[in-house]
Amino acid sequence: MDEKMLQKTINDLVMPGKGILAADESTNTMTKRLATIHVESTEDNRREFREILLTTPNLNQHIAGVILFEETLTQKSSSGIPFPELLEQKGIVPGIKVDKGLIPFESSLEEKTTQGLDGLPERLAKYKEAGARFAKWRVVYQISDQFPSRVLCKNNAMLLARYAKICQNLDIVPIVEPEVLMDGNHSLEMCAKISEKVFHQVFHLLQKYHVALEYMLLKPNMIVAGKELSKQPSAKEVAEKTVEVLRRTVPVAVPSINFLSGGLSDETATDYLTAINQVGKQPWQLSFSFGRALQAPALQAWMGKKENIKATQVALMERAKLNGAAVV
Repeated sequence: MDEKMLQKTINDLVMPGKGILAADESTNTMTKRLATIHVESTEDNRREFREILLTTPNLNQHIAGVILFEETLTQKSSSGIPFPELLEQKGIVPGIKVDKGLIPFESSLEEKTTQGLDGLPERLAKYKEAGARFAKWRVVYQISDQFPSRVLCKNNAMLLARYAKICQNLDIVPIVEPEVLMDGNHSLEMCAKISEKVFHQVFHLLQKYHVALEYMLLKPNMIVAGKELSKQPSAKEVAEKTVEVLRRTVPVAVPSINFLSGGLSDETATDYLTAINQVGKQPWQLSFSFGRALQAPALQAWMGKKENIKATQVALMERAKLNGAAVV
């Protein structure tokens, strides 16, 4: 493990007023996103939209890193520059999603785990050669009367720990993403209870597998009520509960916590992030790693038309600036 290389990546990712753009949607997810604007999901259309995002002028003012999908990592801009190289030229760190998506956990219809550990060291070596300097792996937890089960929590924590250790052995900074889903009508308190249980288990396994916490980032859910709950908590309530759970579970050695937006609207995600940073100074940077909450306005501005490129980039830049301003 090259600690100097890992520390340089951390330094480049953890910067005041900056966060991470998650542009790592799978082909299936990107197909659904493009369908909302009636654009066919061809490889060229997916490449074109992502090129528009990545070439946004001054994006590096608010975005420190971009998580790419495997397809995008190997693509080039219209001028022939590989996307990782293009990002490095702009002072933005290229990263890569390395999990292979969700599968049923032990034949369960409700719970899911994540596949992709098989062959991961070999894939990571190729991604590193292509320019990736950090990686991301996501696991999910469903809240219900029965779930998440104890065995799923342990299994997912082990996956995250093994993945993170493999990354660091190859001098790649791992982003650890345990997402407690906001599906359902559970209360803010129930999300806090489950998230505390999940995060505690994750860090127990990370330390058991000797993952260097100084050279990783955490990408958790904010503590929110289920999206089907009729009366939603205020941004202040979300912020206070989020910080409370993190202070109980996340070691101070972790340099930054970059929240996922998890289905929140772009405005709500920014409001919550702002409120979280207003709670008070914490031992970690509290930043963002948003996908849809950064891209949704840009996608609507684009509509698959070349004449809308500037408007698309303006829309992305506006969301990036607002979220960057929340990160103090």
